Amino acid sequence: MAFVLDLTFSSLLPVALLLLTLFIWFYASSKPQQRLPPSPPKFPVVGNLFQLGLYPHRKLQSLSRKYGSLMLVHFGSKPVVVASSADAACEIMRTHDLVFANRPKTSIFDRLLYGSKDIGASPYGEYWRQVRSICVLQLLSHKRVQSFRYVREEETSLIVEKITSFSASSPPLSAINLSDLLMTLTNDVICRVALGRKYSDREDGSKSMQIVKEFVELLGTTDIGDFVPWLGWLRHLNDLDDKVEKVVKQLDEFLEGVIKEHKDRKNGKANTDDGIEGKGSDLVDILLEIQGEKSTGFTLELDSLKAIILDMFAAGTDTTYTVMEWAMTELLRHPEILEKLQTEVRQVAQGKPEISEDDLDKMDYLKAVIKETLRLHTPVPLLVPRESTQHGMNQKITKKVLIVILVCRWPDIGGV
Repeated sequence: MAFVLDLTFSSLLPVALLLLTLFIWFYASSKPQQRLPPSPPKFPVVGNLFQLGLYPHRKLQSLSRKYGSLMLVHFGSKPVVVASSADAACEIMRTHDLVFANRPKTSIFDRLLYGSKDIGASPYGEYWRQVRSICVLQLLSHKRVQSFRYVREEETSLIVEKITSFSASSPPLSAINLSDLLMTLTNDVICRVALGRKYSDREDGSKSMQIVKEFVELLGTTDIGDFVPWLGWLRHLNDLDDKVEKVVKQLDEFLEGVIKEHKDRKNGKANTDDGIEGKGSDLVDILLEIQGEKSTGFTLELDSLKAIILDMFAAGTDTTYTVMEWAMTELLRHPEILEKLQTEVRQVAQGKPEISEDDLDKMDYLKAVIKETLRLHTPVPLLVPRESTQHGMNQKITKKVLIVILVCRWPDIGGV
């Protein structure tokens, strides 16, 4: 009897497997056909994360050559569409900009930027529109940017004087650390424009700049828990949590002091040696005015004010001096280009001791050099990821589609 039962079970097993296979095939074929972009093979759980390496933009560009300008990869549990051509970027950034206007939340951005209350990381909505309006109309308008022209020209003159003084007092062929000078120039300009004073010449200046440097570095750090949630505990092993907490506390104390100085000056309580310039309103003054007047019909909270200030540092420091550093590097690598640029500068300057911003409009070759530097050494090769607010290209890629735009060789940027 047992033999008969075993025989029956053995004969029914293949039939059951066949029926299960047919059911799965029928169920899959009855679903709408999914049109996914080409995708490289992925690992279980982590997806394509391990394929990115130390230079994600280069690896993604390499993969896009094989799989196309619109490519699907997986960062852990997150499906990511990578656009690596001008046409694909235009479709996302311009044609369907409203659909992809949202920003995905990341744990590090959320903690560093006061709950993602800045313009770069806040989700699309009424708050984002109001903050963007304040930044575009009040902080970054052409008139406002031109009002700080004297700051840029003064700081540039000071750097030139430092180089001249060093050359005159040092032995021939002495090296000067141009990277540090360019970093100092950028930080001093941003600090004077945003905070009303520069901190490089203060006793605690190096500490303040170190905090800002750590802040920018953490913005570029990836928390594996954002992509593979059950691996979030790893942040405790590499001290990422402690680093973020430390920088958040130091930054908040620093910004509290800056805001207090501006409020005291406005109320006439500031010391005469507080170091804040009086040549006009800086960005903190403007934000405090908006906060006090409430003329925009939008309440600008203190955390939002701090987050916007941090946006100015994140967008204006590393990006600027990195481009200048690479431009000088490429000019030294190509002496013939350097000589040609020097000739143009001498022709435009016509013997003047200093060059103003008005002279820059006449330097077409200099503009070409800057554009070529941006093409070869883009400071932000991966733009801020976008998250779609509608269903993706199919039901599999739903609202959690992240769009990573790769900066490519745009056709309107020519070589020098």
